[in-house]
Amino acid sequence: QVQLVESGGGLVQAGGSLRLSCAASGRTFSRYAMGWFRQAPGKEREFVARHIWTSGILYTGYTAESVKGRFRISRDNGKNTLYLEMNSLKPEDTAVYYCAAATGVVAGTNSYEYDYWGQGTQVTVSS
Repeated sequence: QVQLVESGGGLVQAGGSLRLSCAASGRTFSRYAMGWFRQAPGKEREFVARHIWTSGILYTGYTAESVKGRFRISRDNGKNTLYLEMNSLKPEDTAVYYCAAATGVVAGTNSYEYDYWGQGTQVTVSS
């Protein structure tokens, strides 16, 4: 069982930056594939970024095309924390952002591949 708690959301002007954090409980955080998803009002939840174990020795981060070059996902296993650095924010980035964990070192871009979810943190970007 993993519990996830997001923080760092807020109101920011377009072009600004935020860093979201996701604190995970448990001692096996390093064994989980982690992801960030978001859901805007009236829209389906969509993939933002994932951080997975690759090549047996490395983690690799992947981001959706809509945020590529602006968002960066990373993790600190010593702190059991996942991060999402968001730069050059746009009004269309406004959404509730969710952290998710998959019981396996690899997971894709579909929400059903993830087993545990945080409660979400609101990000609002004003124009």
